[in-house]
Amino acid sequence: MPAQFQPASLTKSAGGGTYRCALRRSAAPNAAAEPDDGRRGPVRSLRRIDELDRRIIEALQANGRESFRGIAAQLGVAEATVRARYTRLVADDILQVVGVTNPLGIGFEGMAMVGVKTSGAPEPVADEIATWQEADYVVVTAGQFDLLVEVVCADRRELLDLTNRMRALDGVLSTETFLYLQMCKQLYDWGTGPT
Repeated sequence: MPAQFQPASLTKSAGGGTYRCALRRSAAPNAAAEPDDGRRGPVRSLRRIDELDRRIIEALQANGRESFRGIAAQLGVAEATVRARYTRLVADDILQVVGVTNPLGIGFEGMAMVGVKTSGAPEPVADEIATWQEADYVVVTAGQFDLLVEVVCADRRELLDLTNRMRALDGVLSTETFLYLQMCKQLYDWGTGPT
């Protein structure tokens, strides 16, 4: 199970504003708490990671089932240090270790990328779609579409219902749906970025 260190997406920050490197939902300190279902969405402000954090993330990207003891031996640090760093990386919404599946391979026949054009600022539309369970990836983009949304639906009927719901949102001008026919590559091992 590879560790997931997702690229930037656009959602609300815990401070109530918009934060451009959001990965996971976190309730604002003075806002009504939203149920935390463990799904990615808005996050608190960005925290810098150091070289040890980077090496722990890379070890988990290589093998998400590696033990803290094994990672500590690889990195030459104490097991307790790795455990504490891992706990902080997860709590800070920087790291999530999950089993990654190929949705097409397990029967989801309505997986697609949806390009969305908006009539104004794309952030309110992105924030709304990011709350939908079917949307697993929402990004604001430059180019032909204002948003790209990856969706996973059980079948094409559910995909049609979802795109109709998307088109009905305030601020959505149009959508274009790219139905996935085959998954050729899906990796989450790109490392930890520039140091």
